[in-house]
Amino acid sequence: MFTKIRQSRTFGIAVVITAAVALGACAKKPTQSGAGIGLGTGANASVAKPGSPQDFVVNVGDRVLFTVNSSSVNSEGKAILDRQAQWLSQYPNYNFTVEGHADERGTREYNLALGARRAAATKRYLISKGIASNRIKSLSFGKERPVAVCNDISCWSQNRRTVTVLNGGNS
Repeated sequence: MFTKIRQSRTFGIAVVITAAVALGACAKKPTQSGAGIGLGTGANASVAKPGSPQDFVVNVGDRVLFTVNSSSVNSEGKAILDRQAQWLSQYPNYNFTVEGHADERGTREYNLALGARRAAATKRYLISKGIASNRIKSLSFGKERPVAVCNDISCWSQNRRTVTVLNGGNS
């Protein structure tokens, strides 16, 4: 009887050790490659090839935000467009499109017109900084392509924008 209890105890310990080893083998090891996945953050910001579309988006900034019902470029927007103009002058092989957007409030027609005014204002500013007008195309999406969807100022403010999209080039 004593031997049977001892064998059972030894078997139980062996099962526990085997389970611990098996669980340890299945544990996920941490990796170092997860950092910097998003645009403009982490390691990717420094690895964007100069002159590439990624360089433009990450290091220059491709969008300008507007206030409610406005198509006037504010000082923050002018700073972004100044950087865009400098980059676009350095890389004249790119033509580009300025997309105008609006938030979800208002009629479709109103937002298309507002997006067009925002795109035109952005285009005019870039031309005033020396960018050739024949390189720039503008269009409006109105409220049809939001980047953030919610019924809150945090989303609306992201959707009132122009986005400069590079077309072609040696990327």
